Amino acid sequence: MIEISKFIIPLITLIVIVYGIIKKVNIYDEFIEGIKEGLDISLSIFPSMFAIIISVSVFVKSNFLNDFISLIDISLFPKEILSIAILRPISSSSSLMILNNILSTYGPDSLIGKISSIITGSTDTTIYIIGLYYSSIKIKKIRYSLLVGLLADFACVVISILIVNII
Repeated sequence: MIEISKFIIPLITLIVIVYGIIKKVNIYDEFIEGIKEGLDISLSIFPSMFAIIISVSVFVKSNFLNDFISLIDISLFPKEILSIAILRPISSSSSLMILNNILSTYGPDSLIGKISSIITGSTDTTIYIIGLYYSSIKIKKIRYSLLVGLLADFACVVISILIVNII
């Protein structure tokens, strides 16, 4: 399998070049045009990415999440998963860092480890996606997308807690 994977990308590149020659397409000009479009998209996305990175960094470094979680007294599920459930819709890398801490502290086979793993695998970075991709294509009305995305994330958290407790 490893030997095959070495040839996949060069093979796909060769197929695209041969197809372009057959269709009489100026491959180099199309390649340069694609690079220009990719650069334009990258430049339009950059301010949104920068704002999200700074916001998440300030949010995580402020310890607000830990202070907020310490105020909540819920005995229905472990408190440790609240941080990953709250941070996952905002930032994938931060939630993976929290998952890593949970797994190294409690172990992957623990109740908390299983719930956290399922939450990480089944939820999405809703706020990040809406903030980044919607702003890059100039969509301003995000209310329903945000609501549905956050409800789906919430449903995944609740269902993951239920499933792990049942199984």
